[in-house]
Amino acid sequence: MRPPAVPEKSLAPVEAPAAVAASGPRRRRKDARPSELTAAALELFVEKGFAATRLDDVAKRAGVSKGTLYLYFDSKEALFNAAVEEGIVPHMVAAEERIADFDGSAAELLRELLFGWWEQIGGTRLAGIPKLVISESRNFPDIAQYYHDKVIVRGRALLRAALLRGVASGEFRPLDVETVIDVIIAPLLMLVIWKYSLCFCGTESDPQRYLTTHFDLLVRGLRPEGSPLGGRPEESPAGAGSQGGEA
Repeated sequence: MRPPAVPEKSLAPVEAPAAVAASGPRRRRKDARPSELTAAALELFVEKGFAATRLDDVAKRAGVSKGTLYLYFDSKEALFNAAVEEGIVPHMVAAEERIADFDGSAAELLRELLFGWWEQIGGTRLAGIPKLVISESRNFPDIAQYYHDKVIVRGRALLRAALLRGVASGEFRPLDVETVIDVIIAPLLMLVIWKYSLCFCGTESDPQRYLTTHFDLLVRGLRPEGSPLGGRPEESPAGAGSQGGEA
């Protein structure tokens, strides 16, 4: 039996910070919404790296003066924090609300979390944020700590809730939950690294096939010994990964 598709309402994307229309600078204007500034900053952070991006670059990309930028943000760290707050945190809040009244199986919940992550974060420009943290955390520990506190802690709590629900119901075998969370997250990070780095080596990865295989192996490994495994999740949830081609 194929796992049921994720309800569409759980995958309704929350918009990322307002995208900059073109990769080049906009025509200079006197004002800009903060979300446009964070969108410009995120693009540059991903393109050039956090260290190489200057506030002048962000202002130019957004089409405003540096003085206008300073009305809202006094540092690159403040821009990064705002990008996280505007782009990723709303998805965490929505997932927390969803999990509170979810009445399906633990496996279905786990599937929603995995494929919902790709639909809303991994397959969008927001995937540049975890990639940035991975590459810049040693030199900029403050942005890594902020991302950890605002995103990683909450993401782990979501996975922990799904796993503990499965153990309590007997759907999953007793296990070291914190280690399983690490094992769940690691392939997702690898998918982001592939998207922004290794794909340029000429080898492409199919995100939907990758996630389906990850989920299949994961659930089979979580089942109690001798329990029915159920059908293979050959089809992804409706709409999942529809933004997978975006960078």
